[in-house]
Amino acid sequence: MKQFFAFVKKEFLHIWRDKRTMFILLGMPVIQIVIFGFALTNEVKNSKIAVLDQSKDAATTSLISEINSSRYFDVEENLQSYNEIETAFRKGKIKLAIVLPNQFGEDLQHMNKASVQLIADASDPNVANTLTNYATAVIMDYQNRVTDNLKLPYTINIETRMLYNPQLKGAYNFVPGVMAMVLLLVCTMMTAITIVREKEMGTMEIMLVSPMKPQLVVFAKAVPYLLLSTINIASILLLSVYALEVPINGSLALLVAESILFTLVSLSLGLLISSAAESQQVAMFISLVALFLPTVMLSGFMFPIENMPLPLRTVSNIVPAKWYYIIVKSVMIKGVGLAAVWKETLILLGMMLFFLTVAVKRFKIRLQ
Repeated sequence: MKQFFAFVKKEFLHIWRDKRTMFILLGMPVIQIVIFGFALTNEVKNSKIAVLDQSKDAATTSLISEINSSRYFDVEENLQSYNEIETAFRKGKIKLAIVLPNQFGEDLQHMNKASVQLIADASDPNVANTLTNYATAVIMDYQNRVTDNLKLPYTINIETRMLYNPQLKGAYNFVPGVMAMVLLLVCTMMTAITIVREKEMGTMEIMLVSPMKPQLVVFAKAVPYLLLSTINIASILLLSVYALEVPINGSLALLVAESILFTLVSLSLGLLISSAAESQQVAMFISLVALFLPTVMLSGFMFPIENMPLPLRTVSNIVPAKWYYIIVKSVMIKGVGLAAVWKETLILLGMMLFFLTVAVKRFKIRLQ
């Protein structure tokens, strides 16, 4: 064990002396979680809209004020004719146009109904759908207030309740995915160059005459990165809670334990890449390019896996970030316990053992 700790100390000193490595290990995760946490969002706020008020009565004035006061819309233009709508869209000034017809207030007061037309820029279908849903919700709230929630005969009232994320904040979805992406890429990238670096620096011969077993050498290289990764986990969770306002509804101990397990999977994958690559450039290329796209595309936090073709759904099962994303979302957002995520935990544990076993075998071959 004394020799093992000596190897661990050597790796620590090597990391500590390399300021760039220290920045990547401790600085990049913080920068990435802040940038991605605030930039990656499907929320639509302060969207520029235009209003064509053909009635210009008290009811339309009140409704327009209601729409403009919401955090989703800013009334950019008050149009005078229907022909101006397409011109406003072509200039790129607005994303949505609301048309209030003639006698809007009279129809609402005497006939108990009135029409509102929503015209959206569907060049981005997701944004258009979101904006129309937001506008519909604001208009329905206005209607309920005007009618004093009067229930008319044969009226179907729909009550919607959003569980776990009532305000529909995008951070609730993206923070677990960003956590998976940051931990996987940083941990894998750092350990991917460890064994290759020994070969390029000519220190592989020292390991050949070392009395330590190959698996202990591999473990000794992973220990410093594991300890430093725990600092990253703490900083990521603190930023998620206090900067991005994403609560931890489940067990903090379980979330930290699962994050450490995922870190071990990432470190094991990095050691496997390091034992197979012939140069540091190849190892960095594999860890960055070959892992970044599967993590983003097939982990489920950017695009729903259920909507993908069967071959891609099958391939996504070998992406570690997919299972960690499910775990974090379940524990952090839904507040479930280990009983709900034990399958995903066993899958990550199996991946870690597989990566470590193959990495040790490859390392033994290198030492021969």
